[in-house]
Parts: sequence; structure tokens; C-alpha cells
Amino acid sequence: MSFVRSSGVLLHPTSFPGRYGIGDLGDAAFRFIDFLHGAGQSLWQVLPLGPTGYGDSPYQCFSAFAGNPLLIDPEQLIGMGLLSWDELNRELPPFAQELIDYGQVITWKIPLLKRTYERFRAGASTDLELEFKIFCAEQADWLEDYALFMALKDAHGGAAWNTWALDIRTRQPEALARWRRELAETVAVQKYLQWLFFRQWTNLKGYANQRGVQIVGDIPIFVAPDSADAWANPDLFYMDDQGQLTVVAGVPPDYFSATGQLWGNPLYRWDVMAATGYAWWIARFRAMLTLVDIIRVDHFRAFYNYWEIPAGEPTAIHGRWVLGPGPGLFEAVQAALGDVAIVAEDLGYFEPEAKAGMDSIMRRFDLPGMKVLQFAFLTDTNDQFLPHAYETPNLVIYPGTHDNDTTVGWWENSSTPSERVYALHYVGKSEGSDIAWDMIRLAWASIARLAIVTAQDLLSLGSWARMNLPGRPGGNWQWRYLPGALDPRLQQRLLELTIIFGRQPQPAKEKDAAAGAAAE
Repeated sequence: MSFVRSSGVLLHPTSFPGRYGIGDLGDAAFRFIDFLHGAGQSLWQVLPLGPTGYGDSPYQCFSAFAGNPLLIDPEQLIGMGLLSWDELNRELPPFAQELIDYGQVITWKIPLLKRTYERFRAGASTDLELEFKIFCAEQADWLEDYALFMALKDAHGGAAWNTWALDIRTRQPEALARWRRELAETVAVQKYLQWLFFRQWTNLKGYANQRGVQIVGDIPIFVAPDSADAWANPDLFYMDDQGQLTVVAGVPPDYFSATGQLWGNPLYRWDVMAATGYAWWIARFRAMLTLVDIIRVDHFRAFYNYWEIPAGEPTAIHGRWVLGPGPGLFEAVQAALGDVAIVAEDLGYFEPEAKAGMDSIMRRFDLPGMKVLQFAFLTDTNDQFLPHAYETPNLVIYPGTHDNDTTVGWWENSSTPSERVYALHYVGKSEGSDIAWDMIRLAWASIARLAIVTAQDLLSLGSWARMNLPGRPGGNWQWRYLPGALDPRLQQRLLELTIIFGRQPQPAKEKDAAAGAAAE
């Protein structure tokens, strides 16, 4: 798909400000879209929106299809008659403003949301009741398994599904029927929470699109081991007849880690998926397109080849490269869904064969890759991340992403003296007092069609505001900005850059007028 020259901001909804301990889909989300619109931005990039588990990572979700109930705005439930202000405020903890305490939020918010189901069941309007039933019917393909999975996790004290009794772990029909009867009420609550999430997100997305903002969302290539996806589709993953993984995902030893990275995700049986016409992946892309407008596929290289590690290995050292599905998957997606807007996360250092294989898939489907400016000053003037070296505009450029330090943090703590000298020469400055905006300007001026900056870099924040440090088991995904931080001065500054470098898409009427003038 061909993208127009444009720009935007990377900000996960958990980072919105507000009273309730975590960003949600309420008023702050709508005001953020207003900020983007006023700043001439047409892209809002989010991280995966699914329900998070251990470690709070949006890249390790309980489902590839479900939404995160923690993002539900409780104030909208008051307008629906499902909650009162007194109930909302009665036991509201003194939440921190800038960092999320997930344990505290979960302990308060999930029981509150579940209690509103009682009121919904007892006295919901006919319209709301019908809306809920329609949602459950339309989403049944994934919702039935997900709701039962989450109810079962509750019944097992949160334990991972591969530790459950063998009959339900391996989805024996009698066990499934018995648990569905016993947990019918809990299953209904889980469906209700999903309905609330999708109801609110659909409303927010509609508002964004009306304001000329498209949403860029993430598909992590792998699903979490403790997920409804793995439990409900054992034939699609490498598992034994006891429901245990036989091989898992990771990356091999490299310059950054002598033992590689052992991710532990289930690996797909691509031959089985191909035999089904990649039906599961088509369903996944279709579901994503109800949530976002553009899909960023994480760890894209695994579609060419991926690192397979025997389950039980303590590190990623003893693995092997295995070929992925190649272009076949994207041919199937394209045939089923048309010209899907996809961005390929193609970052990393690859051996020539893998680089060529990945690039061939991207060229075949005209998929843009990614460039990150924090990587640009490591080597020499031919570095692939330097804007003057870009060979195509079919790219997305970032000063840094959610996996990087903030640009100020990189400058102060991670960059070397030689990198800093080179970067200053490159941007034509004698000192780096405004380094975050120097890098924003460099990104906006580049030939890359899409340019995206993190909200932390817009605000010139240091390392304390970093969203994620890969490999760190805790302390990630916590940052929130304060009310009023995205102020009119900042908005105007971003708008000016966007106009100067031609990243503000023309309104339709102006395009028509320009086309008419050219014809004359």
C-alpha cells in the first residue's frame, strides 16, 4: 500500500493522564486526538491493546483478539447507568500521577468493573442488552474461547493453563462442557468486559478518523505461551499431547547477549496453517483492522526465518534457524482482505541471507520498513539509519521507539562521545541542549513518508520516562504524562515543523482545487 507523506505520535493509551491510576479511553484520549489534529498530525501509533499478564507487557497478552479491560473508562459507565459517582469515588486509592502501579490498579479497577455487570444484568436498557448480544454473536469465534479461558484462570488462581488438569488443559469435550456450566456467570462477565472495551475503543477510533487521524497498531508475530490463542488452538502450535510446548521462540547469541534471548513463545506449525489457508492469521488481521487503520507487524524477519529453541533449554544458545511461511501468508491475507496497510518492523542485524529473504517479502508487497535515528551515529557516513543514505521514501522514521531510551536519555546516558560529536555535526548544532527536537526535526525533514515521535520525546523527557527496557523483568510500561503537558505551545511547535516539511496532508477540497488548477 502506498502511504502519503505524513507524521504522528507514538503513545500507548495507558500513558494518558487521569484520576484512576492508568490511562484509559476517556476524556484525556479525546483531548489527545484534538492535540494531534491541531498539530497537523495524521497518525497515532499505539502498542498492542490486549489484556496484559505477568510483567504488564502489551507484547505478552492473554489474547491476540481481546482488549485490555484496564483501559475501560469508568466515567462512561456512569452515563450508561451502570455506575454512580459515589461508587466510583468511594474507595478510589491515592494513585500516583506519573507512574502506573499495575497491582494497585488491578486490585481496584477489575472488581469495580465486574460489579457493574450485576447492574447491567439486572436492569440494562433493551438497546444495551441487544447491543451486547449482537457483540457476543459477532465476536463468538474468539470470544467464546477467550471468556472461558479467563474464567478458568480465575478458577485456578491465575495459574498458567499448561498446569491445569489434563482434561481441561487438552480441551476434552466433557471437561469443556462441565466447566462452561460451572463458570457460566464468570464467562458472561468476561464477555461483558470485552463489550465495554470494544464499545469505547470503537467510539474513540471513530472520533480519531473524523479528525483526520489514522491509528497505527501492533501485531506481535508470536502469541504468549499463557494465552487463549495457544490453549484454544493446540494444533497450530508445536505442543505434545499433554499440552506442553516442545519448542519455543527467541533469538540467538549476538553482540548484545552472549546467551541470546529466550522469549518462550509458542512456535507456529506453518505447514498446518498453510493447509487451512492461513485462516487464523486472516482472522487476526481482520480483527486488527476493526481496531486500527495501519498494522505494524513486530519481528517481521520471522516470516522469513526464526530461531527455534527446544523447550526446557535454560538459554537461547542451543537453537536453530527454521524457515517461516514466506510470502504465502501475505498472499492469503491480501486475497481475503485486499490491500491491507502494513508496516514491517525490520530492525536488527541480520545475516545476508535472512536480510535478502526478508527484503524480498517486503518488496513484493511494497511494505515500508523502519529507521531509528538513535542507531544512526554508531559507524560512519554510510550508516543505513542516516537520512541521507535512505534509498527509498517507503519508510517509517522514528527518533526512537518504545523499546529505546528517550532521546534525551540516550544522549545523556547511552550515546558515546563520538556519537554525540557526529550527531551535532549532522544536525548543524554546537551543543545538544534541545537534542530531542533536533532529532524530531531531522526525522520530519527526511524523505521517509511516515515520521513518528514518542510523546516522551515531544516533551524532551529523560530516561525516567522510558516506556520499556527489553530484558528487564519489571518496571516497564509505567509512564504517564501529566495533565496539561501537551500544551498549545508544544502543539504549535509541532505544527510548524509539520508544515515546513510537508507532512500535513491536504484537505480533500484543497486537493481538488489544486488538481483543477493543474488541469487548467
